[in-house]
Amino acid sequence: MTGINAAIVGTGFMGPVHAEALARIGITVCGILGSSPEKSELAKKAMGLPRAFADFEEILADTSVDAVHLCTPNLLHYDHAKRALEAGKHVMCEKPLAMTSLETASLMEIAAKSGCAAAVCYNLRFYPLHFHAQSLVRGGKLGRLFHVNGSYAQDWLLYETDYNWRLNAAESGALRAVADIGTHWMDLVEMITGQKISSVFADLQTFFPTRKRPTGDVTTFSGGPAGAAGVEDVAIDTEDYGNIMFRMSGGAVGSLYVSQLAAGRKNALRYEIAGADGALAWDGESPNELWLGHRDKPNEILLKDPGLLDAPARPYASYPGGHAEGYPDTFKQCFKAFYDYIQNGVDPAFPGFDAGHRQVKLCEAILSSSRQEKWVEVED
Repeated sequence: MTGINAAIVGTGFMGPVHAEALARIGITVCGILGSSPEKSELAKKAMGLPRAFADFEEILADTSVDAVHLCTPNLLHYDHAKRALEAGKHVMCEKPLAMTSLETASLMEIAAKSGCAAAVCYNLRFYPLHFHAQSLVRGGKLGRLFHVNGSYAQDWLLYETDYNWRLNAAESGALRAVADIGTHWMDLVEMITGQKISSVFADLQTFFPTRKRPTGDVTTFSGGPAGAAGVEDVAIDTEDYGNIMFRMSGGAVGSLYVSQLAAGRKNALRYEIAGADGALAWDGESPNELWLGHRDKPNEILLKDPGLLDAPARPYASYPGGHAEGYPDTFKQCFKAFYDYIQNGVDPAFPGFDAGHRQVKLCEAILSSSRQEKWVEVED
């Protein structure tokens, strides 16, 4: 892809990830903007980019910038996405799309009027085996679906001294673990099954109502416990753990647990889908294997290999069998789908603002269920 320029907003964990993936598909990253001129300049040098933007207005005014990648704290997503679309820029926004469903609904309308491409970075859809699983499920190979179960577990907030801006509801939203990683899981299983989560019963727990925040800057996934010096007590108003039962629109039922306190689980997304004629399961820590379960013959392990995948899955496997594809490749494939649409007008395969809106609606239903201790319907 040539002739398209992108600007990145945000220099934390996600900014460099986006920059690397864009470079791999031939999109020019013309510059980056951080939360301060110093951070912008440091990121520019570290990533070898041509420009450090002074502020967001400079990006909007630059007619050479075609697309904006928003890798900022959640609180800023609505304002930045709105202004970028109104300035005629395509938008790729990190999740969540915004803080409330009122904001996401507004962004959907703005995007539709703008004529610009508008996407939410649910990149974890783009492991090749998910598309093969989708082909099996939607093609009826598993028969009638009975249940969908799984988890998304991490350990980066295991210690009382672990801290990040995501812990603060004012910056990240009322839900944290569910919104940050649980939405990836829910988006994924809805994509695979073609069924929507229609009602939820949730239990949310905060095991550290107070944490010790370092007085300096904190980097996401920065490591183990901090020392005793240079910290202050901070009240925590978001959940460490969520346990969710759900019903789906096509009759399947299921459950999901989400944790950021599971020691040893660095980034473990797992799902298992059971049907009348078979089952399948996937583990994100072994992303190039898909387990296929049978009642009356030996179970199978399908290794990621374009020659063995169903046709709809093959475009998302760039390397031959035996050559692993992982987390960075999901961003590459997500962005490739986004820019294919911008440049060539192909059918959009990327998660649009509608997907972002849906996940915020799901989060609101989950929060309501936990507070009321009852089943809650998910509004369309």
